[in-house]
Order: sequence, then C-alpha cells, then structure tokens
Amino acid sequence: MFAPRLAFIDVETTGANPVVDRVTEIAVLRVEDGELVERWSSLVNPGIPIPDNIQALVGITDDMVADAPAFAELTAQVRRLFADCIFVAHNARFDYGFIKNEFQRIGERFDAPVLCTVKLSRALYPQHHKHGLDALIERHGLTCSARHRAMGDTEALYQFAGIVAATFERNVLDMAIVKAMKAPSRPAGLPEGVLEGIPEGPGVYVFHGENDLPVYVGRGVSLRSRVMSHFSSEHRNSKEAKIAQNVRRVDWHVTAGELGALLLESRLLRQLKPAENRQLRDAEAVFGLRYDPARKRGPVLLRESLNGADPLAGAALYGAFRSKKEADAALREFASLYRLCPRRLGTEPWNDGPCLAHSAKRCAGVCAGKESPAEHDERLLKVLESLRLKRWPWGGAVIVREAHPETGRLAFHLLDAWCVLGTVEDESALAALIAAPPARSFDLDTYRILLRWLETPAGKASVSVVSGAPA
Repeated sequence: MFAPRLAFIDVETTGANPVVDRVTEIAVLRVEDGELVERWSSLVNPGIPIPDNIQALVGITDDMVADAPAFAELTAQVRRLFADCIFVAHNARFDYGFIKNEFQRIGERFDAPVLCTVKLSRALYPQHHKHGLDALIERHGLTCSARHRAMGDTEALYQFAGIVAATFERNVLDMAIVKAMKAPSRPAGLPEGVLEGIPEGPGVYVFHGENDLPVYVGRGVSLRSRVMSHFSSEHRNSKEAKIAQNVRRVDWHVTAGELGALLLESRLLRQLKPAENRQLRDAEAVFGLRYDPARKRGPVLLRESLNGADPLAGAALYGAFRSKKEADAALREFASLYRLCPRRLGTEPWNDGPCLAHSAKRCAGVCAGKESPAEHDERLLKVLESLRLKRWPWGGAVIVREAHPETGRLAFHLLDAWCVLGTVEDESALAALIAAPPARSFDLDTYRILLRWLETPAGKASVSVVSGAPA
C-alpha cells in the first residue's frame, strides 16, 4: 500500500477542540505489507458530559460511555497498535491532536508520522472541489457501516487507500503522499490539532495570547481556511507574523452566513478590544445634529446622543458622528462649498464682527448682516439633508434568513429601522421574537453593516417582510 505499516484511525469526540474536548470512541485498523492484521475499537468514557448536539449527530450518549474505560486505561493498547506505523486519518491532524492531548493529560508523550487522507485526495483528485469523507464515500462508492462512528469511518478510509493504491502509478502516489504528510504551519504555542478542529463554515474567530488576553478578532466565509491563512509563510506580512507569534489559544463561533458573522465580529470587537485590531471608538459617544432655529446667532446645530436611541425618534437629526472632530470636518466642508458661516455652524466661536471666512469671501455674510439668518439656514438645511440616515426601505420589521447548505446551520435575523431586534435559530423562536420584539436601539456599526449588506444581491434576496408585526 503506502508503506510497510499503517494504522488507520478515527476518533469521535465531545467537540472540536482537542484541548478542552475529549475522546468518546476510537477505532484502529493496523495494516502490514498491504494486509489488514488487526482491527480494534472501543468506546471511551470522556469524564465530561457529551453535548446534546454531538449525541444527536454521532449517536454516542452519556449512558453508552458511562461504563466504558477512560482513555488512560487504553494507552498501552493504542501504543501497541501504532508501533512503527504511520498514523492515517481523514483531516488527520484533528485526530492526531486528540490522541496527543489525551496522552498529555496523563503526563505521557505520543508521536507518530501523520498522513492525511484529505490532503491525499486533494493531491490525487485536484479536479474535485469536495474532499470530506461524505464526498469520498459517494465519489468512490465506499462502504461505511456506520457514518460518524469510529469503526465505520475508519473502514471507509481503508477502502479509499486501497482504491488509490491500485489506481495510480507509484511515482504519482509517492508525490501525493509527500504532500499528504506535510505538517501545516502553526504557531509554536498552539496545541496540535486545534486548527484542524475548526469547521469550514462561516463565522468568527478569536486569537488569544499570553494570560488569555485577546490578540485578534476576525471573520471568514470558511473559518478553517481563513485561520490557516494567518500562519501561511507564503502570505504572512509583518502584522500576521506578530499575531502568529503571540497566539496561544483559538476560539471560534460558527454562523449560518456572512451577515451573522459581520454582526458577531462587530460585537466581539467592542467587547474584547483585541490588541491587533484597529480599536473602535467609543460607541456611547455617537451623536447626531439637531437644528435649533430659535438661536439668533450660533451655533444653530446642537449635538444629541444617538446610541441606544430609537432611530425613528431621531428622524429630525442629521448625520451620525463619533466625535466633534468628525462632525466639524463635515460642517467645514459644507461651509466651504456653500458659503456658510462657520460661526453659525458652531465650528468657530462667535465674536463681534464678521468671521475670517467672510473676509476671505468664503462666507456669504450672515455674521456681517449681509444675509438674513433665514436665508443662510435655508441653504444649510438643504445641504444637511445629505447627512440624514438612509430611510428604512420597508414599512416595518423584516426577517433576513441565512442557511448554510453544508453545515445545515440556520439563522433568522429580525431587523427594523437599521436595528437588530434579535437573532434566533428556529421558526418557533422567531415567532416568539416577532410577537414581543425588544425596543429598537441604534448602533452606528450595525447601521453601516446592514446598509452595505442589504444593498447586495444576496442581502436583498434574503429579506422577507414581517406581516402583522408590532410597529
């Protein structure tokens, strides 16, 4: 086959992180000189509860493993089966990471050369896009007695190995094996198998450094590929090299689609303030400008807080700014273009006599009595219209449905007036949310995310109007 001695393995686990999750089942097929010489499998008591979603997917329950041996009782058997063997698995670093971490928990080392059948399939069948085990089973007609159970999946891998060994010339196979045994680049401080446990669906990831401090928050339409790209020496810039050097732990959050990832990333950036992301300004300081015609001189534009307010109640406000500097920059540009008075706008203190802009013929002269406040402000209000928040395109609340075809993940986002009223994962929870939605609360980052998203073809196609929702 590939080598004189191979050990095909699959593990089932309580989750995807080999540092905190545990093995619940293990199966090994030992092959010597192309012949299957031993098959072995065992349930494993993980010592922690198995999450409900994992029990539903795999079929291994807490009751099934209650009387099973702990991994520490199986280490001698595992070492014997892997003696002088290549460790062969699908997405192999995931399984290898779990075995290695289980040994580390009892103070022992485990090392073996590793061959990944995902990488082998990619190298030998580059014309195909999918190389997951389900794709291989369908493409090559493999027999799997029990999908998502350790022995069933291991037997399918053994069949796949036999097919490729019989199909390809030895030199082609050898080159593919070299690729399949190449270890991925990873930070020195990151445990084995962590990156391989990250799913391929959309979502958000968080890098943590020493003392568990957040280093970086990012998102990707394919989490694993995006995270792996940070550690690729071919694409690494100085910033990514610094991030890679500091990473000690990776967390991830799977979403049903890109909008969910954008919203979650924004929330985590504000919450965690990671060191290597551009720091967001204080969201509490967001304000709009209200026109006050009762003021005889200036300023006639007053700041009024927007963050957390109902955006419909702020319809009389112009713009959304994070700082006085940002607002003043916009007003100075308007003053220059439309000969408005910086004193009346509030970007310059009011003093006796005309403003400096009038002396330079950039102000029409409301400060010098050459035009009335009403004439000045008529011009001002026209240009201020360009600062208004965009009108909400619907008469009330809408639902954005996101569904990921490969992960099966589903999410419903209830939106109204550029606010996210809630996100749920099933229709019964959605009905309850629609019946009793929370109050609208404006957030500038969310407004900008929704503004961009709902203008895309995918965004427009995902919207459905809520009929009979409370206004």
